[in-house]
Amino acid sequence: MDLLNAALCQIRRDLTVALRRVHDTLTPVIFFAIVVSLFPLAVMVLAKVIAHWLLTGLPLVLLSPLLALQLHLPEPAYGALLATLALGTPVLSLLGAVGAALTLGLRGGGVLVSTLVLPLYTPVLIFGAGAVAQAASGQSIEAHLSLLAAFLVMALTLTPVATATALRVSLD
Repeated sequence: MDLLNAALCQIRRDLTVALRRVHDTLTPVIFFAIVVSLFPLAVMVLAKVIAHWLLTGLPLVLLSPLLALQLHLPEPAYGALLATLALGTPVLSLLGAVGAALTLGLRGGGVLVSTLVLPLYTPVLIFGAGAVAQAASGQSIEAHLSLLAAFLVMALTLTPVATATALRVSLD
């Protein structure tokens, strides 16, 4: 019985302390509600980005060996070109979705999207081109591919929620 009384006293004490600082208690609940309300929109955003990539990025990846042959790219760089495009083009589509959501409904949004998104595209383009150049000279491209893969994982994780939030803000 003493153990039960001690447990009840501890629960009463913790609840009293928590109710004195309601904002600390409600913050995780509010955060959870925001995340849950944005999740369906983020899934729809991700579906739209995948459709965009299938229509623009995938054809580019598939056509790249022919274009590489036409431009006399050294044969050792073909695999690097395919790998960097396969990793980099989805990142570009995801970043473009964030820029488009931020400028939704604005006049001259196209120019603003370019201004917002181009600095974010630059690392992807640099590491992709660097990997192809290193492959052409016979060097290892593992570091470049690892960074592009990290960019893709980060973009897949963050941009659907960022885009959904930007869409929700632009609708309000």
